[in-house]
Amino acid sequence: MKTAGTIGTGTQLCAVIGNPIAHSLSPAIHNAAYENLGLDFVYLAFRVEDVQSALAGMRAFENFRGMSVTIPHKIEIMKYLDQIAETDLAIGSINTVINEKGKLFGLGTDGPGALKALTDADADIDGQNVLLLGSGGAARAIAFTLAQKTRLNQLAILDIDEVMLKGLVSDLKAGTKARIMPGLLGHDTLVVAMKTADIIIHCTPVGMHPNEDVSLIPPTLYRHEQVVLDIVYTPLETKLLFEAREHGLKVISGINMFINQAVLQFEHFTGVEAPVERMRQVVMEYLK
Repeated sequence: MKTAGTIGTGTQLCAVIGNPIAHSLSPAIHNAAYENLGLDFVYLAFRVEDVQSALAGMRAFENFRGMSVTIPHKIEIMKYLDQIAETDLAIGSINTVINEKGKLFGLGTDGPGALKALTDADADIDGQNVLLLGSGGAARAIAFTLAQKTRLNQLAILDIDEVMLKGLVSDLKAGTKARIMPGLLGHDTLVVAMKTADIIIHCTPVGMHPNEDVSLIPPTLYRHEQVVLDIVYTPLETKLLFEAREHGLKVISGINMFINQAVLQFEHFTGVEAPVERMRQVVMEYLK
């Protein structure tokens, strides 16, 4: 990471905003990549409640190049941007903002990051039944990416937030041809959905540090042939993943999606190819 003596008037600022934000590894991974390539960039983390004001500040600072966006701002932030990538307009969620001389451009890397995590783990999605737990920003991005880029058989979505769930389902039905099976998240609906799910993708904060001793899925519901991706990456192995692995399932840590999406963000911010292995090394060191 840069020292005070190497930061100058030309240094480009990037940041991650969210609430909470203390758990984020984004500063570590991006700063290590800048250092590795000798780039005049620095990356910080900011806890933000007022998204509109945060973006006003970004516009005002000439050197504020890029912003990563995490829970709970991925949907609301779209209201305050000048332009959004066409694909992400349909998704209704973004996690990346780029400042082009005061004009703010939004796009998403969560969906492609999750899809790459699945394919890298040899999880065949075509013809499979996917169960998505959650319907927030990351879930929206993943749902649209899978619906548009794969030939899945069915996408079941469960969430406790009925309004958010209905909004995602409506948008998916309008924007994709995927077969969607929605339901309010509860014990009974989870039992039914798990009976046919081939791939389970957990997209809620349940199990995230510091609440590491909880999981949405009772382990008795697992079947051996299932694949589980938990997008939570702190801790590295959530209780959900631990129990799924103990039952013989293929598990995919959220760290893979995190690194994939961070690589894409880095390349959008800097315009150069990311040092992927260095970024992965730093994350794994922090999570040991």
